[in-house]
Amino acid sequence: MDNKLIKVAFSDMQRPFNKGHIELSFEWRMISKHWNPVISTDPDFLFYSCNGNDYLKFNCIRTFYTPENIRPRFDRCDYAFSYDLPITQRNYRLPIYRRWPEYKNLLRPRDPDKIAAQKRQFCAFMVSNPHAIERIDFFNRLSKYKKVDSGGGYLNNIGYRIERGSQNKLDWMRNYKFSITFENSSYPGYSTEKLMHALLADTIPIYWGNPLASLDFNPKAFINCHDYSSFDDVVELVREIDQNEALYKGYLSQPYLTNNVETDFCKEENIVARYDEILSSRKYYISPGIKRLQKPLYGWYKLDTAVGKLFRKVKAYGGQAFSIIKARLFHK
Repeated sequence: MDNKLIKVAFSDMQRPFNKGHIELSFEWRMISKHWNPVISTDPDFLFYSCNGNDYLKFNCIRTFYTPENIRPRFDRCDYAFSYDLPITQRNYRLPIYRRWPEYKNLLRPRDPDKIAAQKRQFCAFMVSNPHAIERIDFFNRLSKYKKVDSGGGYLNNIGYRIERGSQNKLDWMRNYKFSITFENSSYPGYSTEKLMHALLADTIPIYWGNPLASLDFNPKAFINCHDYSSFDDVVELVREIDQNEALYKGYLSQPYLTNNVETDFCKEENIVARYDEILSSRKYYISPGIKRLQKPLYGWYKLDTAVGKLFRKVKAYGGQAFSIIKARLFHK
């Protein structure tokens, strides 16, 4: 199996997959462990994500990957790497945090006395999305106890915005005892990099999103809001930890991962084994014939997207024109 040549393509990824980017991608690195992949316009295997519909142009074996809280469509893909449970012949649970380079730091030791001696500020909050209602609600509730420093683009109250990039984020969060670490939405299995980064900054994450987050990280190292009946109960717990150094150090003394052991689905050998299984079996779950029938959908989706953009522009310009006419008629 080693170094066998395979033809692959990538589509609908979050960023353009030029040659240099492809070779740095998680998929490419996993595939290249035992295979010799080459980019082809006539591939045997397609790896695609949720940022478009170009995948519909391909009749080969399709493998889907998502960084978002969406479900794989198994009428469109043969295989998926998703947040979803359980792991099956077609679905492998691979949360996005496993793809981040910081993941390797989750097995490092912690020194609670050293962290506590830093006399950190109270709590960090860093978001740009104004639509996550639960996150905003909790921020307001906790702020009634003590000021929560908001360093993102939304509800910023520190006078400047933390520059983008995981290292800048981690460096800033290391100044705080706690961090509000809410996902944009909640779904069983949906754990992004947010909780991992909050742990690696040696804050106590106040987490909401994946009610099963204890499958990913050590539940004794963070506060899972899903374990409490209300946000007010969580605020009271944070207050108690904040005022009790023994409790605070108790959280900091815990390893990031349960028993300081990687989960099976995050172990590289298991991830590589799933890629090997897909590539070596060459098994279709959706036949090339069905995929050819799906191809016209690509044209429809493309037209629908173009019409939607045009409609939004017309609506925006029309609204501006209406406002100008109204102002001239009634506000001379």
